[in-house]
Amino acid sequence: MASRKEGAGSSATSSSSTAGAAGKGKGKGGSGDSAVKQVQIDGLVVLKIIKHYQEEGQGTEVVQGVLLGLVVEDRLEITNCFPFPQHTEDDADFDEVQYQMEMMRSLRHVNIDHLHVGWYQSTYYGSFVTRALLDSQFSYQHAIEESVVLIYDPIKTAQGSLSLKAYRLTPKLMEVCKEKDFSPEALKKANITFEYMFEEVPIVIKNSHLINVLMWELEKKSAVADKHELLSLASSNHLGKNLQLLMDRVDEMSQDIVKYNTYMRNTSKQQQQKHQYQQRRQQENMQRQSRGEPPLPEEDLSKLFKPPQPPARMDSLLIAGQINTYCQNIKEFTAQNLGKLFMAQALQEYNN
Repeated sequence: MASRKEGAGSSATSSSSTAGAAGKGKGKGGSGDSAVKQVQIDGLVVLKIIKHYQEEGQGTEVVQGVLLGLVVEDRLEITNCFPFPQHTEDDADFDEVQYQMEMMRSLRHVNIDHLHVGWYQSTYYGSFVTRALLDSQFSYQHAIEESVVLIYDPIKTAQGSLSLKAYRLTPKLMEVCKEKDFSPEALKKANITFEYMFEEVPIVIKNSHLINVLMWELEKKSAVADKHELLSLASSNHLGKNLQLLMDRVDEMSQDIVKYNTYMRNTSKQQQQKHQYQQRRQQENMQRQSRGEPPLPEEDLSKLFKPPQPPARMDSLLIAGQINTYCQNIKEFTAQNLGKLFMAQALQEYNN
């Protein structure tokens, strides 16, 4: 497992080793139609994820952990979880795979669901569409077909609405990752665009009847504070932050476009050089033939003119997917702000 000391846009889970250890007793490598249609999460699991971030998450640093549960037909039931421990690169003796195996063995001894069904990760303003997350989820999903990744957004949750989403890789992307061919031709043949890289699975949070009764009792006893933040007409700071992150990703996309244009110019220039070389070669052979000399031997043009390396297509797709996520977040914020502005305008016209 790689070090988890990463920034906002990283999701360094120890994909291959962790998923390999988890998939020893439950290995399904196929990826036809989606094996999971719904994710059911116990309320206690959600509280554990939130608590994990509050205790260890700071700023842009992400927290991660293991999801445990079972599969019932096409429904994935997540009944427990435990966090990946925080450690630095200096802790060379720490073995995270062994730690996870011991945790699952201990849970099995106390008769708690111990089957590994995925992993969770916090995110910073929705910055989770990265190559590290793609590689990690592929390793999990290849070893455990039903596995999912839960993305928890603590910043959006702090605004009053729980932000917890479950994602899986699409079957087409799974096939491309198995072949490990991310060339533009392979991605075009598989018809993969940024909209069809990840598929979101609906989430249902379920509590026992006793917990529901307890929550009902607490709701009756809790004092409701008068808060008027919802009526504030000021734009949210989160809107500005999402716009800033969106501009950063657009800059990265423009740099990729420049790289692609450079690649196309180099390719066109090389084709011209090939054509000129073939014409010169043909003229020399005609002159030699007129002098009664044998023609020059044919040469392998691929050795003389090595084709330029095309830019990485997968990175562009991931950037486009992250831009799409920021646009969705901005759409939510602007919809709320515009609604309040229209409401204020109607009230002002009514008063006048």
